[in-house]
Amino acid sequence: MSSGDEAPQPKPTGAKPAMSRFLRTEGSDSGDSDSSSDEDSDSDGDGSNTADSDADEDEDKQGVRIMSAQEKRLAEMEATGKAMENALRINDWIAISNEFDKLARMIQRQHNVSEPIPPFYIKTLLSLESSLTSAIAKEKEAKKKMNATNAKALNSMKQKVRKAIKEYEQDITKYQADPEGFERDYAALVTREAPPVTGGRPTVAADGDDDDGDFRSVGRGGKTMLFTAEGIFKNLQAVQEARGKKNTDRGEQIRILEKLLEVAVTSYQRIRVLLALISSRFDYNSSASSHMPTELWLSAQNEVDQLIAIVASNPSYTIQELTEDYDDLSERSPATEKDGIVRIRGSIISFIDRLDDEFTRSLQNIDPHGTEYVDRLKDEKTLYCTICRAQAFYEQTKQDDPLSRVIMRRLEHIYSKPDAVVQALESAADAAEIKSAITLSSKSSTSGLIHSLCVYLYKSGNSLHRTRAMLSHIYHFALLNDFHTARDMMLMSHLQESIHSADVATQILYNRTVVQLGLCAFRSGLIKEAQATLQDIFTTQRVKELLAQGVHQQRFQVLTPEQEKAEKQRQLPFHMHINTELLEAAFLVSSMLVEIPLLASIDSEESKRKAISKPFRRLLDFADRQVFTGPPESTRDHIMQASKALQDGEWEKCRDLIQSIKIWSLMPEASSVKEMLAKRIQEQGLRTYLFTYAPHYSTLSLSLLAQTFSLPLRSVSSIVSKMIWSEELSASLDQAGGFIIFHRTEVSRQQQLALTIAEKVNALAEQNEKALDAKMGSSGGWGDRGDGKAGEKRGEQVQERRGRGDRTRGGARGTRGRGARFAQGLGNQMGHTSQRVG
Repeated sequence: MSSGDEAPQPKPTGAKPAMSRFLRTEGSDSGDSDSSSDEDSDSDGDGSNTADSDADEDEDKQGVRIMSAQEKRLAEMEATGKAMENALRINDWIAISNEFDKLARMIQRQHNVSEPIPPFYIKTLLSLESSLTSAIAKEKEAKKKMNATNAKALNSMKQKVRKAIKEYEQDITKYQADPEGFERDYAALVTREAPPVTGGRPTVAADGDDDDGDFRSVGRGGKTMLFTAEGIFKNLQAVQEARGKKNTDRGEQIRILEKLLEVAVTSYQRIRVLLALISSRFDYNSSASSHMPTELWLSAQNEVDQLIAIVASNPSYTIQELTEDYDDLSERSPATEKDGIVRIRGSIISFIDRLDDEFTRSLQNIDPHGTEYVDRLKDEKTLYCTICRAQAFYEQTKQDDPLSRVIMRRLEHIYSKPDAVVQALESAADAAEIKSAITLSSKSSTSGLIHSLCVYLYKSGNSLHRTRAMLSHIYHFALLNDFHTARDMMLMSHLQESIHSADVATQILYNRTVVQLGLCAFRSGLIKEAQATLQDIFTTQRVKELLAQGVHQQRFQVLTPEQEKAEKQRQLPFHMHINTELLEAAFLVSSMLVEIPLLASIDSEESKRKAISKPFRRLLDFADRQVFTGPPESTRDHIMQASKALQDGEWEKCRDLIQSIKIWSLMPEASSVKEMLAKRIQEQGLRTYLFTYAPHYSTLSLSLLAQTFSLPLRSVSSIVSKMIWSEELSASLDQAGGFIIFHRTEVSRQQQLALTIAEKVNALAEQNEKALDAKMGSSGGWGDRGDGKAGEKRGEQVQERRGRGDRTRGGARGTRGRGARFAQGLGNQMGHTSQRVG
């Protein structure tokens, strides 16, 4: 551990003094050193007391001197410089390049422990620059060129030295202006930073003995780090260079940045440290499958608020993703900039996005049935305030692109929530005194706030933002039971034609919107529209997967780990789920009210096989095959037994079974929904009865029907008139007498054969159309738009053929038929385009 630069002392005569195994005297010659090396190597486990006592004796007798860590590093640098000088004499640029790389690593270690640049390194750079210049000039004039490897190393050294001189330009300028002063400053810094040594052991000053009041941290290997406002940028650079490297202690980096934030003085320093600190918190957990710890998330959210507050109160400082290059190691202020605005490289909106994503990920990984999930969900209020604060800042600075992104984030937090929850979030933002242009005032409603946010995105957002805003707007109208507005917006947007090309998250939002639209129609009593809307989702038998509420498990398919991870990452938090059991109950009840009268009206078995709702028909066929039917247990059992009762004309039993389903309590205004279902069951029971027993009557009293189904006489007359008008019932209505007169037409053998031939020709024409669609699909025909478009086209042709018959019976009826087709054809208009995810 002794220095090799000092002159050897004369060897003492007489008895050799006792030497410590850890210390060597400067007076010992090389022979003594070599002879004692073997003994020293075996002395690692000796006690420190013996070493201290020996050190004290030797210090008094022979002047023992212990090298500090700084002196060791400087000695290593000088040895490297010596090797470079020797290689320079023989023009060996390969060796010079290797030694220079070693020297650069040593200087980097100086940076890591916040030590100043030694004058020796500045001298070396200047000497190398002049040597390179002369070597390149000689190489151009020389007749015999150096070998290719050495020439390549020469060019490489030229680039390295040029880069190093540019990096330490300020230090080189100071050295060239006053070399002696530069060395004095370095010596003073080294003397001030080096701890005093007593008895071979460094001492640390007590808390009250530090005159400067600077915080000192001891890192790995005993390296001392000094945190001051002057050295804040060098410490920042050291942290940034260590970021992402192997064996980097991320927790230690966060603690260092927290200390730097405490000593930061100017706004520029605080902004730079906050940008690095927030990024380090997000990097703490590198695993994509797990979520960010709640404590780190709360700290990052608080620091994002601080960052926004600083740049909002100082308009002369701005944070942009793209800026011109600037010196990271120097202080900047509005006075030093050309236009008076300091532009700092960074992105606040990316921090907002990451905060929101980490919040969602944490909810995905927490058990939704425990108290921890509820406690975590309370943090949404603070996150919403941060989003509103960022929106107000971007409105103030008029940055359109990040403003659209933050408004989209705000909309995603409120579009699916009830009014009471949205008002609570807005009250928290008002309490934080956040003044944004779009807010929930006392006079406006939640719908007004969502309308304002969506309108801004319609005007200023990109195509993705406009699509998601439109779907969110439709979803909100469906929540408010405004079915016709939501349906018209869906049809006018034509999203069903282009949603297949959108990203997975947007397709999930589309499926959720379609499902909510169907529930809205069901709550509003529009049974046919509800059945047609929910039909597309339930036909796939992948409801949970389409709504991102579960992973679809197939019998003979196993997901790879990457697929399983992607599926879990796109799952929605539990509080955003739509109850699939309630959804299934609404779909099956709607299918029952549509299918049962249809089954009663069909005579031939071939026509009965053509179902409107295949999932419902499959369940009904399975229930018919059961030998013994017990009391209903599940929701499906209730609906299947109610369907059988409705087929038999027992509408009261059907009503009681449907109303006894417990899942209706989860639907808003459950009592009004049950009353609506009872009324629809009475009406469809009447239709089913007339379809079933019409062949057995010649006349039927309206008052008897009204009494049997507990309906007003006016309602019975309306239902019967509609059935006669739509040619569902071959009869006439005698309103004066109050009865129905049924007409029977005996079909001859020739007519039966003609009807059979017509049905077969129609089936053949449909098969030809399907073949044509499949063939034209690859060349830009209807197939490119999906089966829904082809079905819609065929449906229009059928309706056109029927319309010709309508027009022969009068123009007024044809007009009414078109209006009815528009209202009832929601399934065809939407094109059967519910998207499958995955």
